[in-house]
Amino acid sequence: MHNLFADFGFNEHHQSEIINYMRFARSKRLLRLKAIDSCFEELKDSRLVEDTYTVDEVREMLDGLQMVVRGEVEMELINTAHTNVLLLRQLFSQAEKFYLRLQSDVSELENRELLEQVAEFEKTDFKITNKVCKTLSSSDIRRNSPLLRLPAPTFVVNEIAKLQEDNDKLKSRLRTLESQAMSALDEKAKLERTLKDVQRTQGEQKLSAQTKEINNLEDTVAALTEDYERSLSANKATQKELKESLITAKHELLRVQEQLALAEKELEKKFQQTAAYRNMKEILTKKNEQIKEIRKRLQKYEPDD
Repeated sequence: MHNLFADFGFNEHHQSEIINYMRFARSKRLLRLKAIDSCFEELKDSRLVEDTYTVDEVREMLDGLQMVVRGEVEMELINTAHTNVLLLRQLFSQAEKFYLRLQSDVSELENRELLEQVAEFEKTDFKITNKVCKTLSSSDIRRNSPLLRLPAPTFVVNEIAKLQEDNDKLKSRLRTLESQAMSALDEKAKLERTLKDVQRTQGEQKLSAQTKEINNLEDTVAALTEDYERSLSANKATQKELKESLITAKHELLRVQEQLALAEKELEKKFQQTAAYRNMKEILTKKNEQIKEIRKRLQKYEPDD
């Protein structure tokens, strides 16, 4: 048995826990089997008192027995499922205290090879070695403290201690920051009071300075207005001169355009008198006559609609 569960990867402590659970499950199973046997014995003692029975009587007895046995088996299956839930609850509760997240693979519950190994173990009638028996002794197992039966891995304990130390440092840092924040708030309140006092003291002086500044701005605006009016009068005279100059320029432009048109006509006339122009014109005339001839021929074969 010891070697069998060692193949599962369990240590001696966990092996002893499995043995305890299997003994508990076997005792429950034996009790339920005794209850089923008693159902048959009760039927034999209460109903089988005659030598012959009709088919209906036999069917009635079997139906009644089936109902009783079905109820016993169903109760046992339900109780087993609920018991397993309570067992998982204990394991998960212990794991959560060490910030662990356990996982289960339901498909492994139907692993025939593993089920056969468990059945082989049960056939040994829980014959365990003395070393495992010592593990099962009541002096070593503290049933009132499940957490003590689950020794924590060293890295988990170290990690929890480190987290606790970091948490204490953060708390201390938080208290320091709170103290600094309160000091800053007090300093801010003092500065606000000082600022209000300074503003109240300088209020009249500032008002006088603003009034003087406004008067200076008014004088500056008046001077700028006067300069603008003078500039506007000067601009009107300048605009008149510019308008006259523009009219003169337009007339000059029209004269130049007219001269340019005459020059272009004269140039075109001279170009038409050149030999190149006459040759080009003669070639174009011949090409046009050839195109007309080709069109006439095409119309004989493909007349227009």
